Amino acid sequence: MVVGLCGALVVAAFYADVAAQQSGTGQEPQVSVQTLEQQVVTLTRELPGRTSAHVISEVRPRVTGTIRRRVFEEGSVVKAGDILYELDPTSFEANYRNAQAALRRAESAVPSARARFDRYRRLSINDAVSQQDLDEARTQLLQAEADVAAAAAALETARIELGYTTIVAPIAGRVDASNVTQGALVTRDQAQPLTVIRQHDIINVDLVRSSASLLALNKARTSNSVKSNGEFVTVELKLEDGSRYPHPGKLQFLGSAVSQSTGMVSLRAVFPNPNGILMPGMYVRALIEEGFVENSFLVPQRAVSRNPRGQATAKFVTDEMKVEERVLSVDRAIGNSWLVTDGVAEGDRVIVEGFQRAGVGQQVRTKVVVVEDETGEVRDAAEASASSPEPRREAQALAGTLTPSLQ
Repeated sequence: MVVGLCGALVVAAFYADVAAQQSGTGQEPQVSVQTLEQQVVTLTRELPGRTSAHVISEVRPRVTGTIRRRVFEEGSVVKAGDILYELDPTSFEANYRNAQAALRRAESAVPSARARFDRYRRLSINDAVSQQDLDEARTQLLQAEADVAAAAAALETARIELGYTTIVAPIAGRVDASNVTQGALVTRDQAQPLTVIRQHDIINVDLVRSSASLLALNKARTSNSVKSNGEFVTVELKLEDGSRYPHPGKLQFLGSAVSQSTGMVSLRAVFPNPNGILMPGMYVRALIEEGFVENSFLVPQRAVSRNPRGQATAKFVTDEMKVEERVLSVDRAIGNSWLVTDGVAEGDRVIVEGFQRAGVGQQVRTKVVVVEDETGEVRDAAEASASSPEPRREAQALAGTLTPSLQ
């Protein structure tokens, strides 16, 4: 009986030791960490803007007349030189015929004036006519030739005005609704256009930026903390529904002065619009490349919090598998991450999940993950490394097909 009691005590002690070990293991919470690596970070700036047509043509009549026919279909795409309107040409045809007759009448007076001058010139050799008569004959010839030139110019003017009775498209693009109907009287160079044509295959995006942010960027470039990408600045668009416009554009110009009323600087970007997705007047947001920063770190936003002093902090796992908290110097947001300029180093393991359960100085277990910068999704590191090469190749191929469209 004593042997049985001793055996029972040994078994109980064994299970108590196992339970103690399991209890000790449970006190070490598991956290998800991402290993930080130095990288080259492209800096972008998101700016509000409006789209506008690259080329706009307001169609107005060059002569006064009555609309006989509208040829184009409203809202259609026209080519340069396509007929838009036809004016009643009756009076212009009459003027043209009258100018033709005036030219023939002027031309008929030239032969007799030339013959008289030639005759007087031969007679003047023998002093058969006076010098005054010769001068008068010369003047009459010159006047007859001048009348011919004036009549020819009047005929050309009549021909041009007759041609203006056919109003054609000066540029290619999409034509708006017509402001006049058949039978309407229109006048030369009137204030109201007959219609408007807008070129849609290329779209302008007019942007504004504060002079303070531009000054900070120029200082950063001067100090070489931010390096420029060169003259070609890539611009991407976010549409009104939040989606990305598939075709990248380029920055066309930066304003040379600051608005005194708003303190803003004007910019313009140009985008290809082969499918007509962009329409003039749309509100968009543009992502402009400002340059790049070398040897930088991106820390997921979900890992960063603020202390009572308002300082950005994050928790890290040390080599001893303990939690420590650091104060970070945050520059700006890049996607779903913060660009951190101080407080981190190569190979640091920042806690992105489970830091609420891990106190400073506590022993923890780690799981290596990767936070997707575009979506903020947390993925297993092995799974992310296996799937990342393919999207990268697709993105490179897409960039290669789109970027040269504006070069």
